[in-house]
Formats: sequence, C-alpha cells, structure tokens
Amino acid sequence: MANYGAKQRIPSSPPPPSSTDPNEREPKGSQEIFYANFRVYCPINIPPTSEAAGVRIMRNIGSFGLYYTLFVWIILFITLIPSRKVSLILLVIMTYVTTIYCLILRAFPNSVVLHRIIDKRVVLTLLAVATAVQLILTEAGIHLAVTLASSAPLLLVHAVLWASFDAFEVETASAKGELVPLTGHDESVAENNSDAV
Repeated sequence: MANYGAKQRIPSSPPPPSSTDPNEREPKGSQEIFYANFRVYCPINIPPTSEAAGVRIMRNIGSFGLYYTLFVWIILFITLIPSRKVSLILLVIMTYVTTIYCLILRAFPNSVVLHRIIDKRVVLTLLAVATAVQLILTEAGIHLAVTLASSAPLLLVHAVLWASFDAFEVETASAKGELVPLTGHDESVAENNSDAV
C-alpha cells in the first residue's frame, strides 16, 4: 500500500521518570507552557458594594454610551415602523443632524468654539430633547415611553454587571478595589486604562 510520502512513526518506549513525585511533570512543548498560564476571563460579575456599582455604572456609561444609545434607537426605530411613518422620518432626520454635529466635532478637533464655548453634552442633550418633543407631538410618545421603559432596565443591568478588563488590572495593582479610578492610582496602571472607542 502506498503511503504517498507520509512518514510512519514507530512508537518508542517512554523515557523513565526523572522524579519520584507523580504530580510533578514538566511541560513538553510551547503549547503546554501556554495553556499552563491560561486564565479564563469572565467580564460579568456582581460588584461588592453599592459604591462600586455606582462607579461601574458611570464608567460603563462612559465606555458604552454610544452602544447603549444605538440599542435604544434600534428598538425605537423598530417600534415606529408599522404605524408611525412621520415620526420615523423625524427620528431619522434628528439622527442625521446629530451625526453631522458629531462629524463636525471630529473634523475640527482644535476648534475653540466647538470644544470650549459650546459644550458637546449640552448640544447632544438639546438634540435628544428635541427628538423626544417631536415624537410626542407626532403622537408617538407612547412608543418612546415603552421603548425607554423596556430598554433602560436592560442597560442598567448590563452597566452594573459588566466589569471591564481594565478594572481587574486596577484592582490587582492596588488594594483599593473599584474606587481606584476616582481616588488616583499608579501611572503604569493609568496607561492601561485608556479609553479606545
């Protein structure tokens, strides 16, 4: 029978053990060394105190705020599709205006007027209030209320339970726990805590 260039290995007898302890064994290859240092990371856990939960909520709203907003927007968009066409069009227009404003902020990062005089949070809050008023005036207020009432608890649970990898790095670097970002911490840990969105 042809083996098509494959080499067949003949099993050899295993080498005699070097130590008498059966629990002691040295890793044979780089894969075993890698798996010996492998840790399973689960970003979901319950915060130890209510203060830690508050800190975690604020940090996650800062980190995932865009994703939370997009989640609520998608739910609102889906609920408006069957019956409220005018409200849907106004929602898309306000989304377009908000996107244009955010793109202008990114296009002019050194603008004193856009970044120092006019606060981004104020403008985005005004746009959100204007969108809510438009939805209420076009008789889609119940859709907005149901969407916010159903999505806010889900987002709050996620914000409480999600502990980022950076939080574990800060916790291991000092004994202060999750309050470290508010009270100050080591510079080497601060470099690892950069927000990349």
